[in-house]
Amino acid sequence: MTSAQAGSPAGTAALLSEAAALLRNSCYVMAFTGAGISVESGIPAFRGAGGLWGQYDERHLEIAFFRRHPELAWPTIRAIFYSLDTEPQPNTAHRVLAEWEQKGWLSCVVTQNIDGLHRKAGSRKLAEFHGASTELLCPACGCRCNATADVLRELPPYCTCGAVLKPDFVFFGEGIPPAAWRLSMEAAAQADLCLIIGSTGQVYPAASLPERVHARGGKIIEINPEPSAFTDSITDIYLPLAASRAMQELNRLR
Repeated sequence: MTSAQAGSPAGTAALLSEAAALLRNSCYVMAFTGAGISVESGIPAFRGAGGLWGQYDERHLEIAFFRRHPELAWPTIRAIFYSLDTEPQPNTAHRVLAEWEQKGWLSCVVTQNIDGLHRKAGSRKLAEFHGASTELLCPACGCRCNATADVLRELPPYCTCGAVLKPDFVFFGEGIPPAAWRLSMEAAAQADLCLIIGSTGQVYPAASLPERVHARGGKIIEINPEPSAFTDSITDIYLPLAASRAMQELNRLR
C-alpha cells in the first residue's frame, strides 16, 4: 500500500497522479461509497469522531425493536434522518462520479448511504445497498409515500391501512434489498479497480465488496481523511483527503 506522507503536498500530488493513471487504464471501475462522501453535504457521519452513534441508542434501528416499540424508535429515526434544516444537496464528489458514469469512465456506484444524493447527482448504474430514506414503506400493504415533513409531523406515522410506516432503508437485522445485492455482487465480480470513498469498512456485508475485488486481483484506491479498516489490509493507494477535493483533483488528472 502506498500513501501520502503526512504534510507532504508533493507526496499527495504523486499519489493522485498514480491513482489517475490507474483509473485511466482500468476496464471496469466500481465506486464504493460510505458516509464520508456526504459529510460535505451536511450529513453527519455515523462512526468515527463525532459520529451519530455516540449520541443515540442503536437499538432503535434494530428491526425487532422497531416492530415492538415504533413509538420509541420513530423519534430517534426522525432526529437522525429527517431533522436537517435544509435539504442536503450533492457535492462535488457525487457530481464527479455521475459525470464519470455518463462518460463511460465509471461502471457502477455501490453506496452504503441512504441519503439519495448519488441519484440526485445523476448516477444511474447505482446500487443503494442499504436502501434509501427518501420514501416510507408500509410493511402491511406495501404502499409507499415520500418522507415529507407533513407525513412525519405526528409520530409514529401511519399508513391509510392502519399500519405503522417504516423508512425504506435497511434496519439492523434486515436483509439487503435483492436488486441492490445482485448489482453489487455483479460489480464486485467484474471490477478491476474499486474506488473507496468515505467508508470506514466496519459494516458487513457491504465491506466485503471491496474485499472481493481485492481477492480477485483488482486494485483498490481509497479516499478517506482518516485510515479505515481497509487501509492496511486491501488498499493499494491511500489518499488522506476529503472526498470533494480528491475527486476534483482526480477528475482534472483523469
